Amino acid sequence: MLNLSTVVSQLQAQRKQVQSELSRLDAAISALRGSDTGNGSGTIRVAASRPRRTLSAAGRRAISLAQKARWAKRSASGQAGTTKPKRRMSAGARRKIAAAQRARWAAWKAKQKKAA
Repeated sequence: MLNLSTVVSQLQAQRKQVQSELSRLDAAISALRGSDTGNGSGTIRVAASRPRRTLSAAGRRAISLAQKARWAKRSASGQAGTTKPKRRMSAGARRKIAAAQRARWAAWKAKQKKAA
């Protein structure tokens, strides 16, 4: 009978430990839900209980027309396609780089030949 009472007391101690762990987990979950601001500060977003909202076709069209108007305004002001011209290397510069690379390879090959 002594064995049975020790087992029961151990089980009760484990139960108390698990309950305290559960309360800590509940506190952490509620803290995360409370700090869900949605400002991109790295908080964990919890799934919302309300369903996702849908946009009507008229709403999508209004957004589309507004964006197209912004694009048209941008292209009319000359901002569209104003990138810097691509930089090109002269033929002389390419020859100098190629000669330097050939010299590096020749030095490396000579070193390998000498080591062998």
